[in-house]
Amino acid sequence: MKKKLTMMILFTAITASLIAGCGTKGSGNGNSASQTTGKEDAEDASEFTGTLDEVKDFMFVVTDASGSSYEFTFENEKPEGLDKVKVGDKVTVTYTGTISEVDPFMGEVLSVTAAE
Repeated sequence: MKKKLTMMILFTAITASLIAGCGTKGSGNGNSASQTTGKEDAEDASEFTGTLDEVKDFMFVVTDASGSSYEFTFENEKPEGLDKVKVGDKVTVTYTGTISEVDPFMGEVLSVTAAE
């Protein structure tokens, strides 16, 4: 009886510590969303210039001078200025995050403007 009670207490303690450990918030594993102000976004913003090749309801594709194509995705509303340019125009995309030819776009498109 005493052995059974000890095992139950030990099992309960281990289970509680596992649940508590899994419930803590991490500080940099990349899974948590961060809130930034517009000023911080502007400081971290990058620009990319190329030819607008394709526009869809949730993304658009821009190709640079060397022929590399990059997809920029957006969720709710179209980025500022995207409705003012058309396929074939030379555009400058202002964005935060990173772009890659092979990996999905991880960031936010701030604006799309016609390039000179």
